[in-house]
Amino acid sequence: MFRRLILSSAATRGVTRMSQQIRCVSETPARFGKEKPTEEAAAKEECNVHESTTGLSETESLHNEVKELSAQNKEMNDRLLRALADAENVRRISRIDVNNAREFAISKFAKALLDVSDNLKRAHESIDVETLQPDKQLDAIKVLHEGVVMTENQLQKVFREFKINQVGAVGDKFDPNVHDALFEYEDVSKEAGSIGQLMKAGYLLNDRVIRPAQVGVVKAPKAQNLKREWRFALFCAWLSLSADVMPPTTYFIDEVLN
Repeated sequence: MFRRLILSSAATRGVTRMSQQIRCVSETPARFGKEKPTEEAAAKEECNVHESTTGLSETESLHNEVKELSAQNKEMNDRLLRALADAENVRRISRIDVNNAREFAISKFAKALLDVSDNLKRAHESIDVETLQPDKQLDAIKVLHEGVVMTENQLQKVFREFKINQVGAVGDKFDPNVHDALFEYEDVSKEAGSIGQLMKAGYLLNDRVIRPAQVGVVKAPKAQNLKREWRFALFCAWLSLSADVMPPTTYFIDEVLN
């Protein structure tokens, strides 16, 4: 009987040990199954964080690259616009230079001919046609005079054909751009600031001055002279109204006139 109890106790311990082993084996897959998804989730989360960080870094890099390319594009566009503007300015200046060279190429030649025109004018103005009487000798002078006048008229016609125009005439308003004032003088019969005398005619070539007109300019009378005339007029009026009054003294007359 004692032997049975020993066997029964040993069997009981064996069954207990086996049940523990079976429970351990049955719990191990469950534990491993629970731990495996946790590791995968951690790895996946780490991967997601890395991808997110990498994506942000790439986006920022692309954004900086876009900004840099935009700045370069703007700079190149500005350079292109400046280059086009410079090219247009060069073309415009070239056209102006070509036009000026074409229009004013004869300026020196035209200026040299002006003295010829002046001498012809002096020649025909030096003879008074009204004094020429029917006489053989005077007829020769008259023919010469007419030839000089015709030559001058023909020369002026050529001038006008090539746009060489005369400026400066008595009575014109003085213009310092086309007139050269040699002197000023008072003339109450003419407007102040106008040309009173023409010493030498001026000429324009295509509206550009090649020789200014040499003139004498009328200036306004001095204010002192006007004041003196006004005082004298008042003095005469006073004398006519005060015949019975004592004649004024010399001192009074000097004060009025001066």
